[in-house]
Amino acid sequence: MPGPAFWLQAQTFLALSCGVISSPILGDLPQKTLQYESQPHQELQSRKLNGRFLHITDFHPDEFYKPHTSTEDGIACHRGNGMAGTYGAEKTDCDSPFSLVDATFQWIQENIKDDIDFVIWTGDTARHDSDEAHPRTDKTVLDSNKVVTDKIIKTFSSPEGKLEVPIIPTFGNNDFLPHNIMYPGPNHWFAAYGEIWDRFIPEEQRHSFQFGGWFHVDVIPGKLTVFSLNTMYFFDRNAAVDGCALPSEPGYKHMEWLRVQLDLMRKTGTKAILMGHVPPARTDSKQNWDETCWQRYTLWLQKYRDVVIASLFGHMNIDHFLLSDTKDIDLDVAAGQSPAARSIFRKSINESELSAQGKEDYLLELRDIWGDIPGSAIEVLNEEDDHAEVDTEKKKKKKNGFKKIGGKYAERYQLSFISPSVVPNYFPTMRVFEYNVTGLENATVWKEKNATEKVQSTENLELRFVGIEKKKKGKKGKKGKEGKQKPKDPNLIIPDDPPKTALPGPAYYPQQFTLTGYTQYFANLTHINNDQPGLDGVEGSKWHDGNHGDKKPIHKPAQPRKFQFEVEYSTFDDKQFKLKDLTVRSYLHLAYRMGQRSKNNEIAEGDGASGDIDADKKKKKKKNKEKNKTWLHWLNFAFVSAVSEDDLEEM
Repeated sequence: MPGPAFWLQAQTFLALSCGVISSPILGDLPQKTLQYESQPHQELQSRKLNGRFLHITDFHPDEFYKPHTSTEDGIACHRGNGMAGTYGAEKTDCDSPFSLVDATFQWIQENIKDDIDFVIWTGDTARHDSDEAHPRTDKTVLDSNKVVTDKIIKTFSSPEGKLEVPIIPTFGNNDFLPHNIMYPGPNHWFAAYGEIWDRFIPEEQRHSFQFGGWFHVDVIPGKLTVFSLNTMYFFDRNAAVDGCALPSEPGYKHMEWLRVQLDLMRKTGTKAILMGHVPPARTDSKQNWDETCWQRYTLWLQKYRDVVIASLFGHMNIDHFLLSDTKDIDLDVAAGQSPAARSIFRKSINESELSAQGKEDYLLELRDIWGDIPGSAIEVLNEEDDHAEVDTEKKKKKKNGFKKIGGKYAERYQLSFISPSVVPNYFPTMRVFEYNVTGLENATVWKEKNATEKVQSTENLELRFVGIEKKKKGKKGKKGKEGKQKPKDPNLIIPDDPPKTALPGPAYYPQQFTLTGYTQYFANLTHINNDQPGLDGVEGSKWHDGNHGDKKPIHKPAQPRKFQFEVEYSTFDDKQFKLKDLTVRSYLHLAYRMGQRSKNNEIAEGDGASGDIDADKKKKKKKNKEKNKTWLHWLNFAFVSAVSEDDLEEM
């Protein structure tokens, strides 16, 4: 039976022959014959797996940051006098001082480095363009990324300088210029980052990276792969590209590359984690991705639900999750054949420009979506969890309930995790996920290969492919699960469903590689910076207003306390969340409970007929106080414990 190296080469050639990858290197070779050496896997070593990985995102380091400067808009903690702390100005729009970056990596090295199997790093490693006196340039953006890359390499290297774990980076929308605008590749940004991330990108992935900024890393060779998605080609704010439906667009090529690779993962029995910067948020007021990209991505994950174990993103700065509904898949929209593809949810707002009120509205819209989760389905899930015996009538009810959520494993939905940032828009954070490593006790693991090693086949084979035909695209006359006619557009290939004999994937059913939980860490800068009189924790109700008013620091020079991250919460023991694991079923339970609203939580129209308008407003505000404890508990963590309880209750 052909080994993984054969399938890798075959799938790469298929991608080339289908026009998925346009290769300046291979483009002059005959289309029907391709001859080249198999690329190597990483060297293997005997290091044991810990079953943990780190997700860190949105550093936004700022070389001009100065302590005790002004936090006002347009000044960005660069000058003047104010409350900017030694390790950052929490709950403002100032970026991160390098002291925060250094302290973060030092804490990682001293506390969790040895427990980590790999690192997922989801971009935005340059400052915002917030100060006209210090405009960003290509050089400053790249220098910032280079400095942080060197720091992360040092943190996760042995004393001899060898990387001990794989690190998988990706682009944020602030990691290139113009802001948000990434042109099709190859381009000078991909060339520059190819050098900066030289030690992170596998040799066999360099071509795809230079072409479109995407690649994947076998973090557990032959068993688990992390895909670094270039979400800039899906990003609705990127005016240089036009979605994922047209073969000429990089978004289309990226999605096709992902489809081909996920198909390869299925064939070789490998599981995948997908990661990127901008998450596929999709509510009434906010859509991060072009609709055609959202449609294809959601379709891919539906079809490859046996392969993908998790999707991780950053960008939003708030801690939350998304449950994408595959009932919203429309193949005509995915193919770009419907006007809806260009008109749905065009109210996008860049997250860095999103106000505190905008974030509240966005989270409340998510809650409204969760409120529509079928209660009857949750009821039967509870019965399933309780192992309750049921009679014939209840079995029928159970079957109907499961049907509403795509079966007993809730395969109608897909889960995305969005981690909050290091930059202290609230408080600095990082997240450590744990995953099931049962049966992997003796698995070989990733090892960095020497820069001087030659690229050669692990099987010492030369592979030749002759006359491989393009895969037939589109199937006429066959209807999908929702009874809709499959589009006749030849540019939309519908992947196969998982084999009928396959178990539900790790995202849906506990097994090897299922995410079992995570620990969320945060650094309480109000306490650490030690500059606010009488405060030893969270500030009062005036949060995220962009400045600290007329306050003055109590220590000059600064006298910060020892920097440290502490556990904000853990899904393993949080009694309000009640998460058994991080499967979709578990989050469906949680989302449903948060989506419930009590009747006395709504403002009664016409309440208070007196002429005292202020009294009426106070009465309505009191009546509108939130009572759902699970929602309030989750909302507190969404804002990284930086918002007062009173403010949360009145959202």
